[in-house]
Amino acid sequence: MIFFKKPCSNFSDLSDTLFDFIVNLILIIILLVALYPLYFVVIASFSDPDAVNSGAMLLYPINKESGLINFQGYIRVFKDHRIWLGYYNTILYTFFGTLIGLLATTLAGYSLSRKDLVGKNLITAIFVFTMYFSGGLIPRYMVVDKLNLINTPFIMILLGSVSVYNIIIAKSFFQNTISSELQDAAFIDGCGNGLFFLKIVLPLSKSIVAVLALYYAVGHWNSFFTALIYLNNEKLYPLQLILRDILIASQMLVSDITDMESIGDAQRIAESLKYAVIIVSTLPVLIMYPFLQRYFVKGVMIGSVKG
Repeated sequence: MIFFKKPCSNFSDLSDTLFDFIVNLILIIILLVALYPLYFVVIASFSDPDAVNSGAMLLYPINKESGLINFQGYIRVFKDHRIWLGYYNTILYTFFGTLIGLLATTLAGYSLSRKDLVGKNLITAIFVFTMYFSGGLIPRYMVVDKLNLINTPFIMILLGSVSVYNIIIAKSFFQNTISSELQDAAFIDGCGNGLFFLKIVLPLSKSIVAVLALYYAVGHWNSFFTALIYLNNEKLYPLQLILRDILIASQMLVSDITDMESIGDAQRIAESLKYAVIIVSTLPVLIMYPFLQRYFVKGVMIGSVKG
C-alpha cells in the first residue's frame, strides 16, 4: 500500500493539471471567438474601407492614404444633428422604461413569492399565459391607437417595460432569498408589508435588481420595432431608428450615382458609416455592463431556479 500511494497521487495530480489545462485552453478559444468580432468592428470603424473589404485588416486599423486612424465614419455620423436628438430620446426612454420595469417587476415578483397571497397560482398562470399567446400586432396597434399613444414618448416607455419572464426570475429570487422567518421576525417588531419591502427586501436584492436593470435597459436601448410601428414624428425617433435612416440614406446615395468613380467613393463612405454606426449604438451598453457585472452572475444563478 505504501509503495503504490505516491505514484497514484502523482498520477492524480497530473490528470488534474491536464484537465485544467484543457478546460482553460477551450475557454480561451471560446473567449477569442466571442471577442474578435467585436474587436473587428471596432478597428474596422477606424480603418480604410478598402482595407476592410480586401481582408488586409485583421489585427489593427489600416488607413492606406495617410497611415493614421480614419475618423471619417464617426465625423459623418456625428455631423447629423439627429444623432444627438436620438441619444436624448433613447436615454429618456431607457431611463423611465427601466425605472417602471424595475418597480413593476420587483413588486409583482415579491407579491407572487409570498405564501399568504390569495390566488397567486391563478395570477401566475395568467401571467404565463401571456408569454405564449397574444392578440397580435394589429389588435395591439388598435388598442394603442384608442389610448391615444401613437406618436407619443409614452408608447416607447410603457410598451415592453414589463416582462413576465423577468417577473418569474424575481419571484424565484425572492423565494430563495427572503425566508419566511425573516418576514415573521420583521412583523413581530412592528414592520408592515411596505416597510418590510423597502427596508429589508430591496437591500437584500441588489443583485437581482442589477440584473433586471441591465435586461430592461438593454431592451429599451435597442428598441427598434416599437418605434418603427408606432412613431411617425422624427423628433421622437430613438437612436436606433435614426441610425437606420442614416444607413438607408447612404445606400440610396450609392444607387443614385451613375459615375463609376463616384460610386466607389460612395460605397467607401457607406462602409465606414456602417461600422461607426454599430459602435455608436452599442458603446453606452458596453460601458454600463462592467458596473453591473459583479451582481450579474449571482443574480442570474439565484433567480434561474424557477419555482
